[in-house]
Amino acid sequence: MRFTSQTSSDGVTEQFFTLDEIPGVLWTPEAPCRTRPLILLGHGGGQHKTAPGTASRARRYAAEGFAVVAIDAPSHGDRPKDEEFGRIAAGMRAGLAAGGNPGVLVAGMHSHLAGRAVADWQTVLTAVQRLDQVGLGPVGYCGLSMGCGLGIPLIAAEPRIRAAVLGLLGVHGLAEDAARITVPVQFLVQWDDQMVPRDQSLALFDALASAEKTLHANPGRHGDVPPFEVDDSLRFFARHLT
Repeated sequence: MRFTSQTSSDGVTEQFFTLDEIPGVLWTPEAPCRTRPLILLGHGGGQHKTAPGTASRARRYAAEGFAVVAIDAPSHGDRPKDEEFGRIAAGMRAGLAAGGNPGVLVAGMHSHLAGRAVADWQTVLTAVQRLDQVGLGPVGYCGLSMGCGLGIPLIAAEPRIRAAVLGLLGVHGLAEDAARITVPVQFLVQWDDQMVPRDQSLALFDALASAEKTLHANPGRHGDVPPFEVDDSLRFFARHLT
């Protein structure tokens, strides 16, 4: 892990890094601590590790004592775009413009990215937990939309993750992995989501095998998640990781 820059403000330290060509950011509280809970933060489709919503959520978590790490998903942010990704992305946009099923089209994109994304997250998780300012504390995952689509295969494969905040996605292509998830989950649905049909979101929530799972449904479109959901997710992670 090679750190390329570091800044601190309002009690939070932000460090940019690269690891095996994976670009990422680590946020930690300035207060010294050798072991603290860690949250893996997945960004949405077409976004990147420091998109405004991702960075503000990360700083909020770090200000409350968590270590937080975000990485650019494959073919996003500072990572090179592979030709197959470009072909799939163009086909998805054309399909959406033609009135195709958004859930099926988005699932194809996520399926293409998931294998590499899971391996990247596992590599980063191992490296970050070796750092003195993080340590081997409990781990959570937070990801909405594409962050959910790539997060569900990760959580299904990674026993170190003990709780997750997910949502803004339907069941297409995810039912099998969702059935392997047993950790506590907080799941967000936007009731008027123009990208994700409501019944598909509810089907994904139903597919999760977690004995403890909570559905948070709010009115509004895909990007209209209320700001108070960040506070609710913070209480959720505090309950399960601290």
